[in-house]
Amino acid sequence: MSNVDRFARLVRYLRPHKVRLIAAFVCSGLVAAFSAAYAWLVKPVLDEIFINKNDTLLLVLPLALFAVAVCKSAFNYGQNYLMNYVGNQVIADVRQALFAKLLRLPVNYHDRNTSGRLVSRVVNDVTLMANAVAGVLKDIFQQGLTFLAMLGVIFYQNWQLATLSIVVIPMAAVTTVRMGKRLRILATRGQERMGDMASTLQEALAGIRMVKAYGREDQETERFRRSNKAFLDTTMKAIQVSSLGSSHMEVIGVVGVAAIVWYGGFLVINGTMTPGAFFSFLTAMFMAYTPIRKLSGANNTIQQALAAAERVYEVLDLETEQERDRGTVVLAGHSHTVEFQQVSLRYESQAIHAVAGIDLSVKAGEVVALVGSSGSGKSTLVSLLPRFYEPTEGRILLDGLPLTAYTLQSLRAHIGIVSQDVVLFDDTIRNNIAFGRTGAMDVEIQQAAALAYAHDFIQRLPQGYDTIIGERGLKLSGGERQRLAIARAILRDPPILILDEATSALDTESERVVQLALANLMKNRTTLVIAHRLSTIQNADRIVVLSHGTIAEIGSHEELLRRGGLYKRLHAMQFQDVPSA
Repeated sequence: MSNVDRFARLVRYLRPHKVRLIAAFVCSGLVAAFSAAYAWLVKPVLDEIFINKNDTLLLVLPLALFAVAVCKSAFNYGQNYLMNYVGNQVIADVRQALFAKLLRLPVNYHDRNTSGRLVSRVVNDVTLMANAVAGVLKDIFQQGLTFLAMLGVIFYQNWQLATLSIVVIPMAAVTTVRMGKRLRILATRGQERMGDMASTLQEALAGIRMVKAYGREDQETERFRRSNKAFLDTTMKAIQVSSLGSSHMEVIGVVGVAAIVWYGGFLVINGTMTPGAFFSFLTAMFMAYTPIRKLSGANNTIQQALAAAERVYEVLDLETEQERDRGTVVLAGHSHTVEFQQVSLRYESQAIHAVAGIDLSVKAGEVVALVGSSGSGKSTLVSLLPRFYEPTEGRILLDGLPLTAYTLQSLRAHIGIVSQDVVLFDDTIRNNIAFGRTGAMDVEIQQAAALAYAHDFIQRLPQGYDTIIGERGLKLSGGERQRLAIARAILRDPPILILDEATSALDTESERVVQLALANLMKNRTTLVIAHRLSTIQNADRIVVLSHGTIAEIGSHEELLRRGGLYKRLHAMQFQDVPSA
């Protein structure tokens, strides 16, 4: 995509605001006209007042200058407010569209991109675009029109001098284009460095307890220093290029002024031009130089904005899960069977399959546990069911139809997930429980909390269900957070349930209460349970033992112990007596 295409695409966001944009354009035109009036009034002020001693104009011209100043200020306020309103509204629209797109991109995209880099795109890249829309469009309108108005005054006063003055414009254009290309490259690099720095910051703050526990403050500070230094170096290179461009423009402008002073002075001395006309010309030329300088600076901002826009459009142009979805069947009912047929999956960054050749049938209402050592493929297998990933080979059937036959929205609406890493938001307990079900009534939320054995501890909190629980629910204990997650799943009432090590991080007392809550949640649901603690899944209908991404054994707890295979060895390692020292 060319720079023109990128900027044109950005400008398309202006269409809903065309009324305010037209009003801003009119205000800009009037500001330019009154600026030109300043330059034009220099001639009568000098010739009529100071040279011809005209008493009448001595009274009229100061009043005219005051009127011009008042009118220019009023319209300048109007165009400045309107243009900034439009620009910032456009950027809010772009930022909203970018956030909505990120939420709808597949999980594997988020696997490849750290949250810090994505936050940098939403915040920093869009802010750079805001500078282009809010500031640069204002400059293009106002400064462009002001330059044209001044050019009109210049040619009106003396066309020969005007011709001489515009000779420097091609020289300025060459400098602007060359510097602009270099700035765009540096801007892209700078935004990447900003993303790296944001990622380092986000990781360190998210893991602050671990950083403190292991005494890694100095190491993390050094890691941030390196990313901060890389961003600073790139920023300083961009400033160097921008400053060189400004210096070149200054020199080119002085050359033009020197030539005009020489030739204009010659015309005044020879009587072919009045001093008032010359100083009016000179005033207009100096006032025209300001728009040129600002437009040159605007070009630098545009180059940075275009680099940011490229990164933003890169995300906006990606295909979302919803756009890829070809399902047409709306999943209904409250009893579902699941069948994995020769299912394999290999992650993009991995050389070997995470799961391979999985054949497994889960009956409606059956509880199937998945066990195995770390890296055996348990979490990968269950992540295929809500279509977080698509199988590399094989297929998954739900009630006899491939998962891809169902609409993604209806499929996920029938699946509830409770994991070890509970995701809670810095919001009220009520809103966290109701997260998966829009429009839930208070009585339903409290019933779900009661079934999750959470209602009593919620009632003891200062604001009850209106208590703000902090980022990731850090104001609550691990067991309390887990019970809120279970209450959320109960309220959602999904026919299919995935429990991903839901009790592995809890103490014995918390685990007992959470197990009671899980028992309420699992009633009459097709359930897949991932567990490291084998004591928690002994009552499962079937236990599937995974090893290196394949199924090693299937059976009940008693059957697998009698076989003496991998499950028995795992069981023995967890329950063997530890000899005293």
